[in-house]
Amino acid sequence: MSGFAGGGSRDRAAPYFFLSYAHTPKNHPDDRDPNHWVERFFRDLCDHVLQLTSLPAGVPAGFMDKQMQPGEGWQERLSEALSYCRVFVPLYSPRYFLSEQCGREWFAFSQRGVNHQSRGNASSVSEIVPALWVPVPPKQLPQPAERLQFNHASFGEEYADEGFYGLIKLQYLREQYERAVYLLAKRIVRVAEETTLPDGDPQQEYLSVPSAFGPPGPARQMDVSVLACSSTELPENRGPDCYGTHAREWNPYRPDSSRPLVEHAAELVRNLDYQVKVGEFEADAGRMLAPGPPSAPGLLLMDRWALTTRHGRELVDRLCAEDRPWISVMVPWNRSDPDSAARETELREIADTVLAPRQLESAGHRSPGGGLLTLEAFNQELPRAVEAAERHYKAHARTFPPEGPSTPLPRVLPGGMGYGADAPGLPAQRTDEKPSTSEKGEDTPYEREP
Repeated sequence: MSGFAGGGSRDRAAPYFFLSYAHTPKNHPDDRDPNHWVERFFRDLCDHVLQLTSLPAGVPAGFMDKQMQPGEGWQERLSEALSYCRVFVPLYSPRYFLSEQCGREWFAFSQRGVNHQSRGNASSVSEIVPALWVPVPPKQLPQPAERLQFNHASFGEEYADEGFYGLIKLQYLREQYERAVYLLAKRIVRVAEETTLPDGDPQQEYLSVPSAFGPPGPARQMDVSVLACSSTELPENRGPDCYGTHAREWNPYRPDSSRPLVEHAAELVRNLDYQVKVGEFEADAGRMLAPGPPSAPGLLLMDRWALTTRHGRELVDRLCAEDRPWISVMVPWNRSDPDSAARETELREIADTVLAPRQLESAGHRSPGGGLLTLEAFNQELPRAVEAAERHYKAHARTFPPEGPSTPLPRVLPGGMGYGADAPGLPAQRTDEKPSTSEKGEDTPYEREP
C-alpha cells in the first residue's frame, strides 16, 4: 500500500494522516511542555498505523507540526501535508474550535473532498476522522463538525466520557487507552483504503486559507442564490449542455465538474460554518431585495447569458439600483465552452455595464472583469466573497438593544467618575452651554460593552 493520496509527483513522501490539534500554552516558562501528552499519543497512533499497513520505508505514518525543524518554512510544510495526506484527524478539545490555525487546517483539507464530489466521485465515507482529546459539548461544535455525526462511543464508553487525555493520564484506564488508540488507527486505515481523495494544491498560501470555524454563538446564515438560464428558456445561439430544467441545475464548468454549481458553492459555504439557504434568484429576489436592513448575507452566482434576457437583466438592475453590499456577486465563466468563447467580449461588456454600480469595494463584492475561468478560481474566490458579504451584513443589519429602561452612561467629570448633573457634590451643568475645547475629551461618554 502506498502512502500517497493520489496521482502526481511529489518532492516528499506523503503522510498517511494529518493530526490537527490546538496547542496548549505554558502557565510558566519553567513548566513542562503541556503538549507532551499529545506527542506521545501521536507516536502511539503512528506505531499502530505502521503495523496495520505496508507503508514503504521513508513514508511517514502521520504528520503533526511538532515534527517541523527550526528554520523550516512552516507554511509550506503545512500546505504540503494538507494537500497530500489521506486522512484528516482533528483532535477535539475546548481550545480546538477557538483556534484559527485549526480552522484553516480543517477548511484546507475539506475543500479537497468538496472538489472530489463535484467531479462525480461521491463517497459515503468521510476522510475526516475526529478524535476526542477532551470531550466537547455538542452545542460548542461548529457546523462542519456537527455534520460529521461520528459515534465516539464505538471506541469505548470510557473514551467517550474522558477522551484520550483522561485515558492517558489515569493509570487505571491504561487498557482503555491502548484499545481506543488501536481502534482509531484501524478506522484511519479503513478510511484511507476506501477513499481515493485527489491531491490538493501544495502551492496555496496557507495564511490566506479561511477558518472553518465561525465565532462562538448562534449559527450564522447565508443565502446562496443562482441567476441562470434553464434548458427550456435559452437565449439564441446558446446550447443546453450546461443547463437543466431549473436554473439551480446550471453547471458552467462541465466537464471538469459534474455537479450543479450552486450545490458545490453551498457545500463550501457550509464548510465556513454557515447554515445555507439555497435557491434561485428569480424566486428569492422578493426576499433578498426587500427594502430595509438585510435578514442575512447573500451570495449570488450569476450566469452572463441570463443577462441577455429581459427578466434576468431587470433582476440584476434591481440588485444594483440600491445599496446592497451584503450580497456578493460571483460570475463563473468557462472559456473552453465554445458558445461562451464566441460571444465572450459581448457578454462581458453587458455584465460590466449592469454591474457598473459595484466598481467600489464599498458597494459590495463582485468577481473580476474576466470572470472566474475555472472551478479552482471559483474555489479561491468564494471565501473572499463570503467574507465581504458577512462584513457588509454586520454593518447594515438591524440591531436589537436589550429590553427594559436604559441606565445612564458613566461620564468622566472634573471631580472624577459620575453620572452627570446628578453626581453627588457637583453642580448641575446648563444644557445650553457648550463645553470648552479642553473639556470635550473629558465629557465624552464611554461606550458600554455589549
